[in-house]
Amino acid sequence: MLIMNIKQNFSIKFFNTFGIDVKAKYFVELNSDEEIISFLSSGFLKNKQFLILGGGSNILFTKDFTGVVVKINSKGITILKEDEDFIYVKARAGEVWQDFIDYTIKNNYGGLENLSKIPGSVGASPIQNIGAYGVELKDVFYQLTAINIQTGDIIKFNKEDCNFGYRSSIFKNELKNKYIINSVVFRLFRKPVFNTKYGAIEMELRDMGINKLSVSTVSEAVSRIRKRKLPDIEQIGCAGSFFKNPVITEEELKNLKKDFPNIIAYEQPDKTFKVAAGWLIEQCGWKDKRIGNAGVYKNQALVLVNYGNSTGKEILELSCKIENSVFEKFNIRLNKEVNVL
Repeated sequence: MLIMNIKQNFSIKFFNTFGIDVKAKYFVELNSDEEIISFLSSGFLKNKQFLILGGGSNILFTKDFTGVVVKINSKGITILKEDEDFIYVKARAGEVWQDFIDYTIKNNYGGLENLSKIPGSVGASPIQNIGAYGVELKDVFYQLTAINIQTGDIIKFNKEDCNFGYRSSIFKNELKNKYIINSVVFRLFRKPVFNTKYGAIEMELRDMGINKLSVSTVSEAVSRIRKRKLPDIEQIGCAGSFFKNPVITEEELKNLKKDFPNIIAYEQPDKTFKVAAGWLIEQCGWKDKRIGNAGVYKNQALVLVNYGNSTGKEILELSCKIENSVFEKFNIRLNKEVNVL
């Protein structure tokens, strides 16, 4: 059996992008499938609360974690197969998401360029079905493997098995805390098909003087937009978008437009409408507001930030105030995208 370095009462401030200074009762880093399986077979998790941690970019800690934090660090990118249209790329769960994006851009594999600069790890990406600028992970997802926490068995999950939804999957719901994702296979385009209609990508490309699209130019446009809108997590703690964009019916949108004709909403394939949560929050006057060391980012109202030594509870309290004011003004309930512990 492999010997693990299990730390006790370990600060995880530098393992969550909000930079919340809380401690884990136990903390362990696992670097391979062998280490994961050996750790699970040791029985150390038995009767303990546990958290499988990726990049720590979609979580808000409001208190010390009294169980085991398991950090997955496995690395590796492999080409599995390719045909005339697609290339199938497997990435290990511990790969930093942007490092993987950089790999696909370098090799001119299309499909992920709109998801540039999203913080986090490859293994966490299917759990949340991450998305940005009109693209979601499910659009290029092919398959993943995951290790059953109870048995140590490695199981394959195809796209239909994952029950992908808006910022959701089976791993966030029915199978939460049942599996550790250890690799993800992406079906990427050999001949990229670009999605530039969402948000300000086309305008950004014009400003860049780009006439011919490529995965690198679209990625650069997305990166430039995100850099303006979002704080540098090395300088200001945040978790990206704190809230989901609420989804409403066409009738609800028509009623809202009577009082708010400038409301921003995007029609979905099922004829519902996704309302821009950032716009709702900004209309309630929260943009660039600060309460102590917790605040709403000056360039994007959808982003809550830790300006210094804020606690998770302070950020959570701020989020609740925002939710209440949006409901009072628009009769729309905001739901958190970030997981609160």
